[in-house]
Amino acid sequence: MNDSTTGITAALVRELIREQHPEFAELTVREVPGGWDNRQWRLGDELAVRMPRSERAPELQRKECRWLPVLAPRLPLPVPLPVRTGEPSARFPERWTVMTWVPGEPLDRSSISRGDHAADTLAAFLRALHVEAPAEAPVAVDRGGHPARYTEGFDHFFDAVAPAGVADGIRAVWDDAVAAPAWGGPPVWVHGDLHPANVVVADGTLAGVIDFGDLSAGDPAWDLAAAWVILPSGAAPRFFDAYERADDATIRRARGLAVVKSLFLMLMGRNGEQGLPGGKPAWGPVGRAALDRVLRTPVA
Repeated sequence: MNDSTTGITAALVRELIREQHPEFAELTVREVPGGWDNRQWRLGDELAVRMPRSERAPELQRKECRWLPVLAPRLPLPVPLPVRTGEPSARFPERWTVMTWVPGEPLDRSSISRGDHAADTLAAFLRALHVEAPAEAPVAVDRGGHPARYTEGFDHFFDAVAPAGVADGIRAVWDDAVAAPAWGGPPVWVHGDLHPANVVVADGTLAGVIDFGDLSAGDPAWDLAAAWVILPSGAAPRFFDAYERADDATIRRARGLAVVKSLFLMLMGRNGEQGLPGGKPAWGPVGRAALDRVLRTPVA
């Protein structure tokens, strides 16, 4: 799929809405900054149009449309829900979706000031999400498993951006995660991509979770890494106390995965500063802050 940066315009989105979902034709259309696999456009005040911009995006949208209506009723935070589907046409060759808009400011452009409340809120959300997934749930190949499966990815991020002064500490956390026992329970639903751009904040605390394109069945440690990647300094112990279900091995795996996610954010930040495709300048500082939080927690 060609990058939609020039191909998708507000005028095109308006035309597609007018042609396929005319009941929304009078709503205003305005682009939302950010996005990785999709470009997003606000549609009025309560909806959003998600337009695929990567090869994998249409399949990720289908997954969200299939499973979010199943999961959302038991989740204690707002999540995007499908409202309409756009069909491929001569104007745009891929499926696209109209979703509900989750109010709030993405954390990569905001901050959490109510750390205890955010820790409790995130723990409650993940307790509700992390239930045994059905046999037909999607299984991701690039996340959801034991950290030992992702050593190549860790090495890539480590070699690219690991600060020399803390490199030994980073390696120690990762090695400890790789050595930790594997998840012994059934695969549970995991968001899979919890980082500051995929949660929204209002009134100083978490107000919603977005971008479920990597939703899959797997190890809950992938989401528990958010204790350091999303929550402010000092909030991780309260989070794990509230979550209640994480044993020592799961926390060790989560710390290692938090290191990987932090390094990834730092790399995307550097790429953004250099003007490289896919780079996100705002992600560098949040990635380094997350890494510092991880390293301040001693290895067991």
